[in-house]
Amino acid sequence: MGQGRGWEGAVLRLLRAKDFVFTVTDAEDVTPHYRRLRLDDGGMLAATGVHPTMWVRLWFDNAGRPHQRAYTLVDPDPAAGTLGLEFALHQGCASDWARTARPGDTIEATVQGTGFEHPDPAPSHVFAVGDPASLPAVNSLLGALGSAPATVWFEGALDGLPCHADPARHEVREVPRRDAGAHLAERVRAELPGLLGNTPDPYVWIACDAATTRTLSAYVRRELGVPRHRMHALGYWRAA
Repeated sequence: MGQGRGWEGAVLRLLRAKDFVFTVTDAEDVTPHYRRLRLDDGGMLAATGVHPTMWVRLWFDNAGRPHQRAYTLVDPDPAAGTLGLEFALHQGCASDWARTARPGDTIEATVQGTGFEHPDPAPSHVFAVGDPASLPAVNSLLGALGSAPATVWFEGALDGLPCHADPARHEVREVPRRDAGAHLAERVRAELPGLLGNTPDPYVWIACDAATTRTLSAYVRRELGVPRHRMHALGYWRAA
């Protein structure tokens, strides 16, 4: 396994990435544009363990060429050897595969680069920025950080999506996607500074499209002065 993946596959092999084959066991359309799959993990969780916001690289065929995309594990169960994956559907080979995936279908997966460090000291407040593509990771993050209150800027409308925010502790601020993410950046710039001023031990987590993530990460570090160890930023997709 892992042959014919081009330079990306070669680099991952050099980094001693671990390869597995997942098998679809169930498929569910959560909304017309959001699909959940349940899969057998091919022995992955027993070999790697599991941590919050853990993700894997899936390999898709893109007109005869290999294409990899990263997806966060949903409800991984090491004892049963099963996991879930959720897909925000749009144009592209990954979404095309997810739309038609049925029990018995298989997909190759690579584990390399994923990790999670619990903030120390524990956050007194979590500030997260996400969208449908990173919603599984947002859910995992909120679950991992226990009783800490959170403010989440969510680009798009939840509208039936599986958000695990607890209204007693978590405030979700829905932000329409406009101007290729610029509207989201403006909202965070306008609202985050005042909230940070009242938070002794903040933790900022940013996971939206790559360009907006870079913009907000630089803003939080350079202009708001949040130390690197009190934040995490990772672009989850690239706008066409």
